[in-house]
Formats: sequence, structure tokens, C-alpha cells
Amino acid sequence: MKIDFHSESIAGSYASRTADEGWMERMRAITDPHGKVVADIGCGGGIYSRAWSDLGAARVLGIDFSARMVADATAASGEYPTVSFTEGDATNTGLPDASVDIVFERALIHHLPDLAAAFAEAKRILKPGGMLVVRDRTIEDVMRPASPEHVRGYFFEAFPRLLDVERERRPDTHSVVDAMRDADFGAVTTHALNETRRVYESAQELEADLRSRTGRSILHELDDAEMETLIQFIGERVAGSFPVHEADHWTIWTGTSEGT
Repeated sequence: MKIDFHSESIAGSYASRTADEGWMERMRAITDPHGKVVADIGCGGGIYSRAWSDLGAARVLGIDFSARMVADATAASGEYPTVSFTEGDATNTGLPDASVDIVFERALIHHLPDLAAAFAEAKRILKPGGMLVVRDRTIEDVMRPASPEHVRGYFFEAFPRLLDVERERRPDTHSVVDAMRDADFGAVTTHALNETRRVYESAQELEADLRSRTGRSILHELDDAEMETLIQFIGERVAGSFPVHEADHWTIWTGTSEGT
């Protein structure tokens, strides 16, 4: 049962976390958002839209194809008057030409069948000299050895078929770089990011998080009985390791929109 981002059953699931300080530091090193307009494409519940505001962006425009996500993001961002959300597609954001300074796409491209169209849209809405920041997991990120710090690795030990899903959808670094260059982005660079996802003080906290499948779309490939098997499998392997500091491993690609 693949995740349905339009379903009421996931209401609030993608709006409750805050961005890790490690991500904040990496973004500060990559670009200076102070006074800039940021488009957060595939914004989900607005976690990183709010984080861009915290980093000093003058305005953040969150775009998501799901009305459920837009509603959640709006509800969670009442204290952020310079952050707004609207429905739109990665290939058709509805934003004007050359209207934003930074386009941010987090955990988005592995859902997209056409990188060229998405990057062309990013190029269209960026001002000359603006930056595209893409963040996703490669198959190499996914396949890191399982450990209490890399809980995700246990998913594939317990259910190897999930790796077939990941191999099918996860981007290849060289393909992303090539697609960005084909869309006329310059100075394309690649960065690694290890981000603290959450600290679990007890087995009960970890079990509840896994059972909710929050922010883990791959777990929607499992039925409820399989989820309980996975929870038991992980519980046995991390017993005695609490608190568990779970890290997520990501790849970030950046490119500059050259003048036209």
C-alpha cells in the first residue's frame, strides 16, 4: 500500500518535526538566504519552509501537489507571517518567471518521473544567479549498514524486497548532475549530509514512531502485520542501545541559474 499524500489518514504527519541544526549549518555554508525569496517545492508540512524563514529568508513560498499537505503546513505556520503555501506541481508551480532567489527540493525527486521537466521549471522561476538546492537519498545513502544510528538499514535486512523499491526510485548522483547541467544550471556541486532525525529515549518511543510510518514513505509498502514484524525485528537489534540517536544520510546537489 503505497503512501497517499492526499489521504486524511496522514494529516499532520509531515508537519510536526523541526529541521535539524546540522541541516541549518549546511545551508548556511551553501548559500546566504538573508533577504531572499525561497520556493520550497514539495514542501510537505512546511518543516523546511519554516526553517528557511528561521535562516533569514524574507519570504518563503511552499508549493505542494497535495491539498492535505498545504492545509497542514498552513496550520503549523501561523507564527511565520512571511511563509505561505499553495498547491502546485514540481513541473508547474504557478510562480512567475524569475521571481525567486532559491529553489529548494527536499525528498522530492525520487517521486518524480521526469527530472528534466522539474529542473526546467526551477530554472524558469529562478532569478539569474539564483540557486537550485536539491536534497534526496541516493541508493548508496539508503544502503548504509544497519545500526542503532542507521535504523533505516534494518528495514532492508528484515524485508529485502524493499530494496527493489528503493533501487527503482532512488536517484543516481550522476543522473541528477547531468539533468541539472542539461537544464542550464552552472557550478553544479554535490554534498553529503548526515542529519539527526530524532533521539529516542526508549523502545516505546521508537516503536510508536515506526508504527506511525511518519516521514518514512518506504514503510507504506508493508501491511500492518509486516510492520509489527519489523518493529519486533528492530527492537531486538537496538535493545540496550537507548537513547538511540537516529541519523539520516542524504545527498545535496546545488546549481546556479545562469542569466538568459
